[in-house]
Amino acid sequence: MAILSSLRRRSAAISVAAVAGATAVGVCLAVSSASAGTLSGSLYRDPSSAVVRWVAANPGDSRTAVIRDKIASQPQARWFANFNPSTVQSEVSGFIGAANAAQQIPVLAVYEITNRDCGGASAGGAPDLNQYQTWVSNFARGLGNQTVIIILETDSLALLTCLSGAEINARNEAISTATRTIKSGNPNAKVYLDGGHSTWNSAGETANRLRAAGVQYADGFFTNVSNYNSTSSEANFGRAVISSLNGMGISGKRQVIDTSRNGGASGDWCGDDNTDRRIGQYPTTNTGDGNIDAYLWVKPPGEADGCRFTAGSFQPDLAFSLANGAPNPPTTTPPTTPPPTTTPPTTTPPTTTPPTTPPPNTTPPAGDGCYASIAVNQWAGGFTASVTVTAGKSDINGWTVTVALPGGAVTSAWNAQVSGTSGTVGFTNVSYNGRVLGRQSTNFGFQGTGTGPGVLADCVTS
Repeated sequence: MAILSSLRRRSAAISVAAVAGATAVGVCLAVSSASAGTLSGSLYRDPSSAVVRWVAANPGDSRTAVIRDKIASQPQARWFANFNPSTVQSEVSGFIGAANAAQQIPVLAVYEITNRDCGGASAGGAPDLNQYQTWVSNFARGLGNQTVIIILETDSLALLTCLSGAEINARNEAISTATRTIKSGNPNAKVYLDGGHSTWNSAGETANRLRAAGVQYADGFFTNVSNYNSTSSEANFGRAVISSLNGMGISGKRQVIDTSRNGGASGDWCGDDNTDRRIGQYPTTNTGDGNIDAYLWVKPPGEADGCRFTAGSFQPDLAFSLANGAPNPPTTTPPTTPPPTTTPPTTTPPTTTPPTTPPPNTTPPAGDGCYASIAVNQWAGGFTASVTVTAGKSDINGWTVTVALPGGAVTSAWNAQVSGTSGTVGFTNVSYNGRVLGRQSTNFGFQGTGTGPGVLADCVTS
């Protein structure tokens, strides 16, 4: 998820003609360095993504066939957006291991920078930049040694309006350090930094921000995760950015473009309220463009932007609107990969639906009903909590978890509806995760101030 809000979809004061002019100047320079960092191979389809699980749980829905064939069949990014330094290594390792076993390239979207989204609908991230580096170090340890694609911190460079000069400098250093840490952890990792999109900041300004954040250590930059601009517009913009970087003495950098929602009209930014969007080009590393490493689905189609629905929540109506009328996937698309026999550990981004997998170190109830366990990450002044809800021997069709917070208060939650903020707080399933099969699990999480909950929670079925 992706979990992106409205702040970054504003248009920059730059004309199409200006971009085209800059592009024309830089074409030869861009192509001359195009051989560096070329990607080839099949992209990994996550068998436990929100859309895959929705399709499996709703075989009789009239929208299912279209969503299954045109969205769930395709590789999409796995978002790592939960501040979980103690578990992120194992979660990354499990995801990477499954992709490696399938001999496919996984796409990981890191969304953990401090003060992300400038406090908008996708606010959160690491409490401070020191703890951010700890999280990144643990993340990098799980990456293995085969090719992986890292989309590093969407909007972190394009959206700086809430930061002071000193804070911008600190963020640039943090992203540069994160890039080198990831590269050190896996030299075969392909790392791309935030390039915004073609109707936000100018190509020259984008190049300046990329340089300040250490793009010289990365493989290039990504664009269009936060918008719906056409692939041709983004490619022209990317060539202009590459030309500007070349003029700064930074050569060999390449672009990846998010095509998950850019197959329709441009229109208003909010994908929650518009029906003129369509999925764009299907994900591939075979772009036919010497400047572009891949067309990716970074923002998972069907996950909300945060203006009408909760940011990152999977909405089948949105998915169906994006897929209905869109062309079928190419017949050369590789077959999808079934879940591994042993489900790898998974991450639970604050706005992405988690997979239903057996939780570690918990025992389902012997009879019917449900059981809840909590993992808490506490820091000075706040905490995050990840809650695993496990069904008993029979399937359940709704759950409520009660948590005692005598010394804290809930500030945000994901994958659950909240009743109350302090004292005794109730969390109830949302539409897509109320049904849990017998002996299986689902997850939700919340963040708060003060002291987090204890390890006990009460779970009842609806």
